[in-house]
Parts: sequence; C-alpha cells; structure tokens
Amino acid sequence: MAEIVVKDILDAGVHYGHRSSRWNPKMRPYIYGRRNQIHIIDIKETIRGLIRAKKYLMRVAAQGGLALFVGTKRQAAASLEELASDCGMPYCTERWLGGTLTNFRTVRSRLKRLEELEEMRTSGEIANYSKKMQSTLTREYRKIYRNLNGIREMNRLPECLIVVDPTKEKNAVHEAHLLGIKVVALIDTDSDPDQVDLPIPGNDDSLRSIRLIMQHLVDAMKQGKSLRPNEPRKVDPAAEPRAVPNIG
Repeated sequence: MAEIVVKDILDAGVHYGHRSSRWNPKMRPYIYGRRNQIHIIDIKETIRGLIRAKKYLMRVAAQGGLALFVGTKRQAAASLEELASDCGMPYCTERWLGGTLTNFRTVRSRLKRLEELEEMRTSGEIANYSKKMQSTLTREYRKIYRNLNGIREMNRLPECLIVVDPTKEKNAVHEAHLLGIKVVALIDTDSDPDQVDLPIPGNDDSLRSIRLIMQHLVDAMKQGKSLRPNEPRKVDPAAEPRAVPNIG
C-alpha cells in the first residue's frame, strides 16, 4: 500500500477540526488539543484509522466486493466522483435518495428508466413527441442522471460505504446500519464516531484533506483488485480440435 506521509497530512490540513464550540464530546479521544478556539485532531489517530480502513478496503476489493462512495457536500463531490470512477466503484455525490439501499429494487427500476430515456435520445425517437413532451422527458432524464448515474453499475448492495462527513450523510449511514453494511468515514470533531465502523479522524471540509484521505483509500482498493485471482479463460467447445477416431 502507498506509504502514509505525515508531512502530506499536515500540508493538507487534515489535522484542523471545527471550532471548539461545535465539538462532539465523543470525539475527545481523537483530539490532540485546541488552538485559537479550533480543535486540533491527533494525527496519530488519523494514521491509525487510515491504516485500519485501508486494510479492510483492500480485503473487500480483493474479494470482489463493492464500496459505495458517498459525499454530497460541495468540497467532496468532484474528488469522490473522479476517484471512485478511477477504481471502478459506485458513488453518490448529489442528493442521497431515500431508499437507495433499503429499497434497492425500486432504485434499479429507475435506472432502467434512465436507459430507456437515453435510448430515445440516441435513436432520435424523442423527436416524434411534441415540444412540451420533449421538454418533460429531457427534464426527467437530467434529474435521474444527476441523482443515479454514479450507481448505474451497482447491480447489488455494497459491502461498505465510504463516507465524507457522516453527520451530513446521516440518511445514508442510517440505511447502511439497517442492512448491516459497514461504514468507513472521514469524521471531523463535530461527528459521532459511534455511528461509524471504521472512523478516520480528519478535516472533512478541506478539498485537499478530503482528496488526500480518499486517494489513500482508493489506492488500497486498486491494490486489492490486483490481488484477485485471474478468472479461468472460457473455452468454446465448438472451437476445440476434435479427436480423430482410430479406425486403423
């Protein structure tokens, strides 16, 4: 796995928490101190949490499991979409739709509708409708695409969620708990660590902090994927040479 460098963590500001007035007392074990009314996160705890999360995610990827990246806050969306795509994992960077996990079958039906609308646009069939209907269908397409495009390849429930700011993504975390899906999360000083299976204490508001932590997790998953045994090559029986019967 990629080496965790303390200097990179400091340069990215991962150790900066929220104002001390906004803290969650349950985060006390992860806080080093306070400076100018800002809590400073203990980097040793950040590294410890990051190492645990990387080992777990590498194992998930090696076993062919799915990890769903969730981060709808503006600072996280672009990085999560890029990094999740890079390791071939689903992501949710727009609004979390209630039931994405607990009502997965219905969500899959909406994805089928997305495919239907895309086919209409590609084939030009949409031109057969009135201008008003075309506008309605286009709006429907854009809405479904925006909310569900990141999970269109997620054909089964994920083994875990990778969350930026579980306080903001409380609905996603709640659904994961109901289904027994593990939650790996970047948690700031205002978060409740009890809601997370594998917490990584760190700044969840900084673009650089989010990207650094998520890059480490993605690298671990990519390494896990590389450890998968190669699938046996499928042989077409019709293409195999047939034994010539001995008629001598």
